[in-house]
Amino acid sequence: MSVVEVALVTLQVWRGVPSHFNFETGFDTAVSYSLAAGGAVIIVTVPAFAVAAWRTTNLSPGMTLALRFGLVVLFAAMVVGAIMIADGVTLARGGQPQLAYTTAGSLKLVHAVTMHAVLVVPGLAWLLRHAPERRRTKAVQAAVGVYTLLIAGAVLAS
Repeated sequence: MSVVEVALVTLQVWRGVPSHFNFETGFDTAVSYSLAAGGAVIIVTVPAFAVAAWRTTNLSPGMTLALRFGLVVLFAAMVVGAIMIADGVTLARGGQPQLAYTTAGSLKLVHAVTMHAVLVVPGLAWLLRHAPERRRTKAVQAAVGVYTLLIAGAVLAS
């Protein structure tokens, strides 16, 4: 998530209004469009990072696995976010903003869990950087398995 998006969401929370699908005032509409622009930047950069991760050959096997898994799951977070936005905007523009917040929010857990894999799994690989490579790779493989189960649980809970 871009710094601008985090700042705008924080601002809207501080104001006590929804950050997404909020077209109540001109300012809220501007914030919603700015969030969409930030999302567009993310949509361009994440695939570029993923391609770079697949081409990189100078990382350890454990870190390579961690980065690739994290970026693939981050792409899944983007897909879930796009579904949330499409549903929410359609409902909000159709005069049902409360339903937009409710239904789009049903995927919030899946979106959050998938979005953070790119931090958690490579973070584990980094923390284990002084461990023997075989042990680090095994730990990352286990983390990938556990994180995959966590994602499945979030999907089932939604």
